[in-house]
Amino acid sequence: MAGKVAVRREVLRKSLIDIATQRIARDGLSALRARDLAGDAGCAVGAIYNVFGDLNDLVLTVNADTFQALGQDVATSLSQADQTPVQQLIVMSQAYHRFAAQNYFLWRALFDLERPKGEAAPDWYLAEMGQLFTFIHDPLSAAFPQMDADQRALLTKALFSSVHGIVLLGLDDASAGVQPANIDDMIALILNQIIGPK
Repeated sequence: MAGKVAVRREVLRKSLIDIATQRIARDGLSALRARDLAGDAGCAVGAIYNVFGDLNDLVLTVNADTFQALGQDVATSLSQADQTPVQQLIVMSQAYHRFAAQNYFLWRALFDLERPKGEAAPDWYLAEMGQLFTFIHDPLSAAFPQMDADQRALLTKALFSSVHGIVLLGLDDASAGVQPANIDDMIALILNQIIGPK
């Protein structure tokens, strides 16, 4: 009997992840409601909280899948890039921009999920984010082999923040500062200025 309960629980878990992913992709994170999820899954609202602690836990799981898909896109782009560090970073940034544009609400959910102040994200979630930083860190290691490791880690995060900010502003209809057509050119300009043709 316990085995059947575990199977049903896992089936419901996967169903809720799929439904939440579809709803976030279509309507955005702010539109996600437990009542709607329960209706789509054919379960009681309380059943959601028997599988996930709260909606944030469910969204974190969706976000982990989104991070993996983003990482796969970035890795694929790298396999087709020139070997110079600046070109690798430019190609990665273009892949990041393309993924964000094509999966806008899922991408926004990666950064818009609110957590109680002082509460860190789970280790597995941070590991997915860390993988993105690894993609950036490796070309920077080749470009700046003499740079202190702590400084290089800081530069990795700074470059990610810069690229993310340009993409965010460019894809935000309410922003007047960055035109979507200029996103890739702006990023390439910054990366070429910082790193140069090494």
